[in-house]
Amino acid sequence: MNRRKLFTGFASNRPHEPHVASPGPTVFTNALLRTHENKQVRFYDDLIRGRQVLVNLMYATCHGLCPQVTARLVKVHEALKARMGKDLFMYSITIKPEDDNPAALKSYAEMHGALLPGWTFLTGDPYDIETIRFRLFRMDHIAIDLDPNSHTSVLRIINDSNNRWLEVDPSASLYTVLKHISYADRRKTLQERLEENKRLQEKIDKEVKMYGYRKVV
Repeated sequence: MNRRKLFTGFASNRPHEPHVASPGPTVFTNALLRTHENKQVRFYDDLIRGRQVLVNLMYATCHGLCPQVTARLVKVHEALKARMGKDLFMYSITIKPEDDNPAALKSYAEMHGALLPGWTFLTGDPYDIETIRFRLFRMDHIAIDLDPNSHTSVLRIINDSNNRWLEVDPSASLYTVLKHISYADRRKTLQERLEENKRLQEKIDKEVKMYGYRKVV
């Protein structure tokens, strides 16, 4: 049996290959995790490889900032819904895997309106989760890195196809979060830029015809 068929096909929507300088599973780890749908996935091979992703930390019983961050990410998803699950993916990883099984994560996502395409909630072995947390979110400050209450302070933005790593405070304005995500986007081809500029010009022409000037929102 092909072992890869045991997994869920998360890798099927991968339009690009990893950048030659991608650290791959050496940094990301290839830990076996479980989704809110109770499906097994490899963290790098199935979720990160060749993709642009947004990763945050949370836990289902958090009464602090987790719900606020999730609400902000719902708005991010809404703004980028045309891309979600295609060339952009969101992963929310519990920092309390001993408490958050797939059912608990699914219940949390459903409660907060986050059962959305391209958005996966993840749990796994506590050691693997802690390893991922330190690999992707550490600040190299022992007081911060060992404080679980700091888990909501960073949204990690990674594009494995161009090896861009960024981060943004998820509590920042929606504009700021979206702008930071765009900084990790792959470079568009000339044809894509021409088509984008054509659509923009058509929009400008329509607004000028309607209002007598360009309407900037």
